[in-house]
Amino acid sequence: MMKQQTLFQGKLTKQKDLFIPFIVAGDPHPDKTIQYALRLQEAGADVLELGVPYSDPLADGPVIQKAARRALDAGMSLRKAVEMVPELRKAGLNIPVVIFTYYNPVLQYGHEAFIDALEENGVEGLLIPDLPLEESEDLNERTKEKDIELISLVAPTSEERIKRIAEQARGFLYCVSSLGVTGERKEMAPETLSFIEKVKEHSSVPVAVGFGISSNDQVQLMRKHADGFIIGSKIVKLIESSLEVEKSGDEQEGLRHFSDEVNELVQA
Repeated sequence: MMKQQTLFQGKLTKQKDLFIPFIVAGDPHPDKTIQYALRLQEAGADVLELGVPYSDPLADGPVIQKAARRALDAGMSLRKAVEMVPELRKAGLNIPVVIFTYYNPVLQYGHEAFIDALEENGVEGLLIPDLPLEESEDLNERTKEKDIELISLVAPTSEERIKRIAEQARGFLYCVSSLGVTGERKEMAPETLSFIEKVKEHSSVPVAVGFGISSNDQVQLMRKHADGFIIGSKIVKLIESSLEVEKSGDEQEGLRHFSDEVNELVQA
């Protein structure tokens, strides 16, 4: 018997060469987030990671922290970020949306109420970077019941753990890798490559790599070795520079600048 497609899989138009951008909900204000999301979809985004701004973002660098501050100043919250999804749909976004949030706000919201809110607002995926596999059982079950993919992250740890995470992965598998020193490079360290291969061996869903991809060279590298690439800080930085362009021009000029830069970054 064929396994029934999840909502997420139904909206994913391909399994390879996935472009997965991350933006912060409400940066610099909600209307703008919608416009950036639509521009990313036009540039070929296959999934949108919608980040919830958090005051203590353990896994985020300074660029995303600044964006989170702008969004928090604009009044963004976990509830409002989730409620933004129907607005994105109304505006024409049709790719799967993954809510990216730390665990503490979810805990405060309450598992049941939170998952109900995700379902009511048509969210297809959830990613909680600071929730280990061993502690995700309850949310895993609740999201499955509501047809929401709980996205797993895997890092270069013990082989046994890689296998366990990869085999349970849903939607896509977020592979946290590192090229060592940041900067453009056309080669990948052999250990990084074998890590990606190992993950792909055990995963039945696309394996997407995120590690600070910031150049077209790195995007091409990912195209060769993984099923997808995740770009966060660089996209948020491009939002920042488009806001600068707006100051000296107008809003449309800033959005055009953003689109051009994103296209240049991900072009094949």
